[in-house]
Amino acid sequence: MALAAAYGKPQIQDRAQYVASLTKGVNTILGLIYVMLVLAIIIALMGITNTLSLAIGERTRELGLLRAVGQTRSQARSLARWESVLTALFGTLGGVILGTFLGWAVVKASASTALAAFSAPPTQLLIVLATGAAAGVLAGLRPARRAARLDMMQALAAQ
Repeated sequence: MALAAAYGKPQIQDRAQYVASLTKGVNTILGLIYVMLVLAIIIALMGITNTLSLAIGERTRELGLLRAVGQTRSQARSLARWESVLTALFGTLGGVILGTFLGWAVVKASASTALAAFSAPPTQLLIVLATGAAAGVLAGLRPARRAARLDMMQALAAQ
């Protein structure tokens, strides 16, 4: 420290402190990206709910026919929920694949910096996929309830 005092008192760091100072900016940007990700997920879930609600409205006659040939209310709810889960999983899987590729590309493009190690932890990616499926179930609750509550005779008479 006394040796560095003659040079304007620079901040002296060991290796761990230096790496922490380099990653501080990256962690800030990562936090911002996570906030934008949550907003995108909320918007996507609203889109899934809206699309399924419209699909239930357009397929009223089909749902009434299925109920007339023996489909139960719980099967109608399950049908709508599975549609929601599949839609959410396709979107989540596409996002994970694209995000992993873009992360790899950014790391490869900045290979000259100290932060040039790419890591795609499979456990976190699987958690993201499971969360996407759970979000799909949540997005499909309202349309599924609507599909199960359809009156069979009115649905058959619908145009």
